[in-house]
Amino acid sequence: MELMLGARISAACHACTTMGIALLRSLLVAVLVLVMPASPALAAADAEPLEQRLAAWPSWSLPAPLPRPGQGDLIYPAWFAGRWQATNHDPSGTEPDLHYEVRFSANPQGQVVGDRAFNAAAIGQALLGEQLLQVRNDPHNPNRQLALLAGDQQLESTVVGRRTGLSSTQCFLADELALQVMHGPGDPRVSRVETLSRYALVSPNRIEAEQWQASYGSPAQGLAAEARRSWRGELVLERLDQERPT
Repeated sequence: MELMLGARISAACHACTTMGIALLRSLLVAVLVLVMPASPALAAADAEPLEQRLAAWPSWSLPAPLPRPGQGDLIYPAWFAGRWQATNHDPSGTEPDLHYEVRFSANPQGQVVGDRAFNAAAIGQALLGEQLLQVRNDPHNPNRQLALLAGDQQLESTVVGRRTGLSSTQCFLADELALQVMHGPGDPRVSRVETLSRYALVSPNRIEAEQWQASYGSPAQGLAAEARRSWRGELVLERLDQERPT
């Protein structure tokens, strides 16, 4: 995931009324995306435009200050490593809390990444239940995932823009823009969703996050766009590991 876990709004989902799904946001933000390793100075510099973007919410529009992604996974701070119980909370009280497990571990280069397939499936099942049949990773592009849904429908999510930064050693920010295409009976339904997350390491066993999201229309209607819907949520990760990572 990038973990940008927890975002609940999806324009593709709003078009999917036959499924009775109000939100597919969690599937979108579970897509694992690229963040190249950076020096602390560069990471801090990258955090500034994200703070500026956050200050503008909910008056977001496209284009956003998000570079195109490359071919690789999101690299998390070392304190993400391990197994976590995640809880998504909607402060407005509109949506119920979601509970699921997520995992992060070191890749062959020793960098902490998420278990993309496991995390996406866990989030999707918490949100959609039996309506989510399977989540598939694109073996050639870690920025792309395909969710197979009941009713012969498929949600294709591809990250098309991203920026991350560390505002401190214990605060990690990530913002991504994803293109979503809902395939199924009738014409494909296309939308764009931007999710910005700010994670804080509260203790070795707890991470807390705030998340902000906006959905936009199809790029076929123009690359420039105003946000159609906005959402804000909270996320808590509580460690499940028997031993803390060193």
